[in-house]
Amino acid sequence: MSGDTTASPVLIAGAGPVGMSAALALHARGIDATILEAESADRDRSGSRAIYVHGSTLRTLERVHPGLGTDLVDEGRVWPTRRTLFRGAEVFSRTYDSPGGSGDIPHFTSVPQVVTEDYMHDALDEAGIDIHWDAEVTTVESSPDGVRVETADGRERRGEFLIGADGGGSTVRKEIGANFEGDQSENAFLIADIEEIEDEQRELERVFHYDAPAADGRNVLLVPFTGGWRLDIQCIEGDDPEELSSEDQMREFIRDIMGERYEDNLQWVSSYYFLQVMADTFIDDDRRVLLAGEAAHLLAPFGARGMNSGIADADEAASAIAAAIDARTDAVVRDEVELYAARREKAAEFNLNAAGQALEYLQGEDPVTVLQKEAAASLADQFETAGEWLDDAPYGPHGTPPIVSTGNY
Repeated sequence: MSGDTTASPVLIAGAGPVGMSAALALHARGIDATILEAESADRDRSGSRAIYVHGSTLRTLERVHPGLGTDLVDEGRVWPTRRTLFRGAEVFSRTYDSPGGSGDIPHFTSVPQVVTEDYMHDALDEAGIDIHWDAEVTTVESSPDGVRVETADGRERRGEFLIGADGGGSTVRKEIGANFEGDQSENAFLIADIEEIEDEQRELERVFHYDAPAADGRNVLLVPFTGGWRLDIQCIEGDDPEELSSEDQMREFIRDIMGERYEDNLQWVSSYYFLQVMADTFIDDDRRVLLAGEAAHLLAPFGARGMNSGIADADEAASAIAAAIDARTDAVVRDEVELYAARREKAAEFNLNAAGQALEYLQGEDPVTVLQKEAAASLADQFETAGEWLDDAPYGPHGTPPIVSTGNY
């Protein structure tokens, strides 16, 4: 350590969407924050990651930095049609006259995470908030009076509070003694981004295929976003995810699922086993460290709960910290931080259960699940509700957590 010490009311570990949202939410409440990011400013952010921004998240971003939510709406795409096929035959299709809802903020927008982050960087610049790059948090010490961290750039920093938004491998989580609990998906999933063909664009629709013949009986999801398409393919028993995610194999999938004109448009591909885990506590013993986003929970992506719930964490963390700083009494600090933990842990449990139901449904090869799907598909022509059930089920149940203040997640 160089002995170079700096202080800030709030330290934030991580400059992803959750960390940047936390800084903007604190700034909106009149509190300065310092963002500490492990990676360099020129880091590679290839891959669109989260592409679906819920309306509740857009409203949160608009509130903490006016113009940010509407910028994302203007940049994103709102697809009007949902369509589902079962073994190649259409079982559900619905097109909405006003898919975006009313007002400036629609129900959702579909935009690559890298674009969302670009707009957040612009918002930070407008707010005068700096990111300290190459400043990975390596140690965390908390006390009833505040937090001291050491960073990889050789500096010591102190703050009244620390928000750990440093991702699934969070050092902050480990330093406060919190542990992930949960499990992993049985199947791997291939996720690819396909560039759009501007002069001959596909129909703007979200399509889910059960047992798609074009993918040799695998489940397939195709979702549009600004500039391209997200292609998700669920591996089946006996698949080698590394082999299937090779460029040659993906070109075949793209050709068979989307058509020959798209097979050269692969931008990015990876394979995942989805984790379904949450930290056993979202706060430290001294009530000075708050975990948010993937530092606190990792979710299967069904229902687009990951980034959206993380931004809700960030906003509630900012509210708790603002109330604690305003009161400046030990009792209020503990109460506000504990209330944050109670609310966001309850929300995380809800989201894990919802994503887990979808994951179990997609992976489920038990006779009851298989019969339910086949029966619904056979009845879809006569009963729209059967087709709608097939359309909804891969995304988990609708509804809101029992305790919530910033949207549904």
